[in-house]
Amino acid sequence: MAGALLTEDSIKEETKIQETLGKIKHIIIVMSGKGGVGKSTVSSNLAAALAMQGNQTGIMDVDITGPNIPKMFGVEDEKLHVLDEKLIPVMVPPSLKLISMAFLLPDKDSPVMWRGPVKMGAIKQFIEDVNWGDLDYLIVDMPPGTGDEALSIVQLMPKADGMVIVTTPQDVALLDSRKSLRFGAETHIPIIGIIENMSGFVCPHCGEVTDIFKSGGGERAAKELNVQFLGKIPIEPGIVESGDSGMPAVLKYPDSASAKAINQIVDKIVKTVN
Repeated sequence: MAGALLTEDSIKEETKIQETLGKIKHIIIVMSGKGGVGKSTVSSNLAAALAMQGNQTGIMDVDITGPNIPKMFGVEDEKLHVLDEKLIPVMVPPSLKLISMAFLLPDKDSPVMWRGPVKMGAIKQFIEDVNWGDLDYLIVDMPPGTGDEALSIVQLMPKADGMVIVTTPQDVALLDSRKSLRFGAETHIPIIGIIENMSGFVCPHCGEVTDIFKSGGGERAAKELNVQFLGKIPIEPGIVESGDSGMPAVLKYPDSASAKAINQIVDKIVKTVN
């Protein structure tokens, strides 16, 4: 009898996931092997660039203890609403929808002091109980690393189009990005490619590029591991300032080197998944 109940529960869970994700054409998981590589900045800019191209786009911020996406779009004071037992994403004009743990906190300074099972429950609810409507692209901003949270997410989203891995040029970051590649292979999620973030500092006065964290390591890793290299995103004061001010660089500084690099990366991702 217990086995029958478990099977019935599993069927119901699968049905809920299919209902939630069934109207989403493409799911792209953005992952990093470690924190501090700019994964959320990359995720927000990828989503903004896709929306600028006329795509109905969503971001699922599943970094439960470090939810930064709402800040990057200037909507950190918004709250989620429920309609017909489904969470309604926060809208960012013209065509971007956001889900984040930040929208459920009492205030933006409240820490999430949860153990693993509670975090797993929140992640499961974000995947099962959100009314996204019709989306062309859903960007999933993952927590850093390859632990139980990341594993649960990919197991609940097995039909994702693929994984984008964000790294920086240093050897230690590249070591962790290789672990992310192995994680993708072992969970049967295709690897769309590697992005090398913080690849050279662009001087705002003369335009000269200084390789603060080295350069080219992400490209070399992609070649060694036989995956697509999506491109390099340089460091610019504007990309930092734009995230803090609530408007991604592709929107605020569309002519910047970083915005141009992101748009080229988006074109490669779109070509790969379509």
